[in-house]
Amino acid sequence: MDALITAAARALAAGDPLGALNRVALRDDPPALALRGIAMAQLGDLPRARALVRAAARGFGPREAVARARCAVAEAEIALVSRDLGWPERSLDAARMVLQTHGDLANAAHAQYLIARHQLLVGQIVAAESTIADIDPAQLPSPLRAAHELVVAGIAVRRLHGAAAQAAMTRAAEAAAQAGIPALRAEVEHAALALRTPVARLLVEGASQPMMLQDVEQLFASDVLVIDACRMSVRQRETVVQLARRPVLFSLARALAEPWPDNAPRDTLIAQAFRTRHADETHRARLRVEIGRLRAVLASLADISATPRGFALMPRDTTRVAVLTHPVEEPYVFSPLPLRGRGERIAGGVGLYDARGVLPAAVLACLSDGESWSSSALALALGTSQRAVQRALETLAEAGKVEPVGRGRARRWMTPVPPGFATALLLPVPLPGA
Repeated sequence: MDALITAAARALAAGDPLGALNRVALRDDPPALALRGIAMAQLGDLPRARALVRAAARGFGPREAVARARCAVAEAEIALVSRDLGWPERSLDAARMVLQTHGDLANAAHAQYLIARHQLLVGQIVAAESTIADIDPAQLPSPLRAAHELVVAGIAVRRLHGAAAQAAMTRAAEAAAQAGIPALRAEVEHAALALRTPVARLLVEGASQPMMLQDVEQLFASDVLVIDACRMSVRQRETVVQLARRPVLFSLARALAEPWPDNAPRDTLIAQAFRTRHADETHRARLRVEIGRLRAVLASLADISATPRGFALMPRDTTRVAVLTHPVEEPYVFSPLPLRGRGERIAGGVGLYDARGVLPAAVLACLSDGESWSSSALALALGTSQRAVQRALETLAEAGKVEPVGRGRARRWMTPVPPGFATALLLPVPLPGA
């Protein structure tokens, strides 16, 4: 490896992409193309970065398996930052095996972290935990230790373990400070900010209060009967009833919980569950059927009793009922036609999420990371159909909450005010061509 390639690799490792480009910008040999691609990725030009990394991979010969594997890792990270969640995970795992076999343990560990981050984005928490279980972060350079702690914190956040998430974030900040890479420190600070921001809103007897992650953890450990609009479930301590695939039942459960301990009028239940302003006898008959179904699925947690005005929720083992919802719920206009698609049920024209804006709120939660997402990536991350996500995006765009970039299949969506720094790529040395 010549002196310019070595100097460019060191500049990238120190977080100086412009310094790297100054040394290899006019070269088109495979190691230079790989370094240029990584530098362009760190500067935010992801399409150009992907093209350069692919060109570098094609330029390396069949005997240069390690260099080709490093290019595959670089392309996978570019795909992850681009929120191209359909990028084949098996290719990244194959590259990881090549790197591990040839003793490049740092890049092999980095590939594992990319796999874990992808799994976290699509909600595979157990898989992400298993992916990083055999990695000893103490043996890794400081940038990778920061990456390790960010993944650990992400797993803790998904499991609602606030103290563990905070401890991991503290370790990530220490590792980022040791690395001395400004973009890495900024990424850790951005992730830490999420732990200091309300993650939900609690509705109890007409009052509303913001909830931090630790507050939600304590709520779930208490004896309160929680109607969780963030995860479409009803829970009390360890008992959880999932209603994500039964949106009408969840809408009824929430409508019963909001006025608790008072009862909910029949007209209110019909309007919220069936999305109609004009109730007739057919709606009242259907309401009785759906209340019976809800009473059956909640039998272990609560009963539902009829009153002269409507129905009342009667918890069995607690004296408190609360509704947990997103910090901000966005209005969502449903199509009058039944929604059909993967992950949806036909239920009175209601899709996977209820009409109070749970799907738009979940979309905004994904977009809050500042990256540009495609509708297909959002559908993969949220476990619903692409068409349902597109409807939510159109509604949010009309409200000025999100904006599109590009056209056709290249269209991406993002929030109007992105973070003030580019997402850092954490590729460690040795870099392609080393």
